[in-house]
Amino acid sequence: MIDERYARLAAEHLPGDLAERWTALLRPCIRLRRTADGEQTVAALGGSPELPAGVGWPQWPGHGPLSFVASVRCAALPREGLTERFPQDGTLLFFLFDGQVDDVFVSADDPETWAGAQVLYVPENTPVFPAEAPPALDAFSRVELSADTEQSAPDLWLPQVRQALLGDTRHWPHPRETPAELKSFLRAFGRLRTRIGHQIGGHAVPVQGPVEYDIANAALGGTHAWGAEPLDQEAERWILLAQFDSDADAKTVWGDEGTLYWLIRPEDLATRRFDRARLTAQG
Repeated sequence: MIDERYARLAAEHLPGDLAERWTALLRPCIRLRRTADGEQTVAALGGSPELPAGVGWPQWPGHGPLSFVASVRCAALPREGLTERFPQDGTLLFFLFDGQVDDVFVSADDPETWAGAQVLYVPENTPVFPAEAPPALDAFSRVELSADTEQSAPDLWLPQVRQALLGDTRHWPHPRETPAELKSFLRAFGRLRTRIGHQIGGHAVPVQGPVEYDIANAALGGTHAWGAEPLDQEAERWILLAQFDSDADAKTVWGDEGTLYWLIRPEDLATRRFDRARLTAQG
């Protein structure tokens, strides 16, 4: 069952027409948490990945090996929390060059660094073998994760949200000029949306503003100002594949205890072109 927390929030704090438009933007998602006794493990942070035979450890040419971040077993995820384009089987492996062997980092704004973040898709029934991290890397501790299905809400600064709640506008008004019918909703939304956490699909939970704009800005070469129509349109073309928060148990710290976000276009997700997924980090 999906926890419909954001739909309840809208029903309580928004007029009927606005509540309907807001609720139409909500998406189901999979929230990942530590596995309790007797629960099924659907994903894991860190540890050792299982790579297909003949596939070497992912590298960033000229810099070195990538660290293994997480694995996700697609068939084990609750389908009601996922878009129909998401693979129904196989495994996703997430890797990142995190600066352990070279003091350089992946940036969404710099295409020359994109090879430092990779997502590998391993089809079901592919022969695999456990791969140990290269000697230059300290592997992250393995943390097994289970899944809950929840509603996810878009960031308020995204264009579709502005359109739904404010009409045809490029910017949110100054807080003093915010329509009275929205004020209690905005306060309640801020109180509810406080957990970042680990997540598959749905709307990202950003640390510092919409992650879709990070990727859209990079895709357009950084040539458009905030609120420009081409930037808004490009931001709407990207959806969250996965987000992984800093995690004390796994001994992962992304920047200043931030979060990793992999985004992908829906058509690439449908055709399993995970080489076209893009990473941004916020912290």
